[in-house]
Amino acid sequence: MSRAVLSLGSNLGDRLGFLQLALDGVRPALVAVSSVYETKAWGVEDQPDFLNAVCVVDDPARDHWAWLRTGQAAEQAAGRVRELRWGPRTLDVDVVTVDGVTSEDPELLLPHPGTPDRASVLVPWVEIEPDAVLPGHGPIAGLLKARPADEVATVRRTDLELHFPRGTFT
Repeated sequence: MSRAVLSLGSNLGDRLGFLQLALDGVRPALVAVSSVYETKAWGVEDQPDFLNAVCVVDDPARDHWAWLRTGQAAEQAAGRVRELRWGPRTLDVDVVTVDGVTSEDPELLLPHPGTPDRASVLVPWVEIEPDAVLPGHGPIAGLLKARPADEVATVRRTDLELHFPRGTFT
């Protein structure tokens, strides 16, 4: 079993369409998808707002490296260009955690190092897995509760909808 949590974000172009593209890339492994949230940019703040979502996927044939490659394939399909760390992007797919695996490899740090500090990941994740635990950090509900209220308030649920996808990247 390879159950993973993926964080999706987009702040350029067809933001919702790019999030949907990422979901299309994980079918039929898709287990759950959060609502779509709009958030201010993190890191480099002088850029458009992001649409964010979190999904849970499960595929016994994929390990943590395969989930990374799947996310990278979706980013490439969305035309992502990496010019500036934390800069604007058509699509960002972060592997948050995979079956409790830890990794210090610079290409794939697990769990994703920014997760405990990012309400933009914690809010959608707790929506679909309220009892989830981030390895080495504890329950995500507790991590979210520890975030400043004004930060959590900037993660705004939208009326936009993602649909269960139609195709896959292999």
